[in-house]
Amino acid sequence: MASANHDLNKNDNHDESSPLLAKQEQEQEQQQDEKKATKLVETMKSDKVETDAKAPAPATGFVGGYAWTADGLPLRHGGSVVGEPMGRSQWSSGICCCLGRNDEFLSSDLEVCVLGSVAPCVLYGSNAERLGSNPAGTFANHCSTYTVLYLIGKAVFGWNCLAPWFSYNSRTAIRRRFNLEGSCEALHGTCGCCGSFVEDEAQREQCESACDFATHFFCHPCSLCQEGREIRRRMPHPGFNAQPFLVMIPPVEQAMGRGA
Repeated sequence: MASANHDLNKNDNHDESSPLLAKQEQEQEQQQDEKKATKLVETMKSDKVETDAKAPAPATGFVGGYAWTADGLPLRHGGSVVGEPMGRSQWSSGICCCLGRNDEFLSSDLEVCVLGSVAPCVLYGSNAERLGSNPAGTFANHCSTYTVLYLIGKAVFGWNCLAPWFSYNSRTAIRRRFNLEGSCEALHGTCGCCGSFVEDEAQREQCESACDFATHFFCHPCSLCQEGREIRRRMPHPGFNAQPFLVMIPPVEQAMGRGA
């Protein structure tokens, strides 16, 4: 009897220590772990879908009151990223601010005011020189042409009525380069008129060009001074853009004294 019990215990120990049983148990544990992980992932996905469905989706490219570019940079003009132009900038000074503003450009504003009153040809030539891509000869060409038209207008008609036909293009160039607000847009923002011209890009540009000419024709000295102040605040003189160069100074020869 004792030997039989011993044999049964021996067989049970042999079955428990069998490597096949241990392998089966490991596979069952792995399957259970995989099932738990699958259930956890499915639960997380369902929660995320429910959260996205409840939360309102923000407008494309317009979050928090600002438009955003593809690089994540805000566009503070408030327009859309694609298909809508940026907002126009304001002129730094009004057309009647002949003495300019009390800032670091005050001396330059006084110079502009004097030139616009005494020698408008010089002021116009200086403005054209700063705007031109090739400054060589720009000042002389524009200043001489303006002077001829100024003298003809004074001699024949008694006032400067010919030079504005030549100089108003500079105002259009300044407005386009710095994306400034034109008179047509200013009137639309003030009293709501010129709505059809502002909505259409081509008609708006034609209206703005006509307003530029009218400004130069009826307020010629003031318009030249305003343009001069704007240019001097936004871009330096072309003569200041010269490339720096290195000057090599040879060392000075030193004479060594000899002892007696």
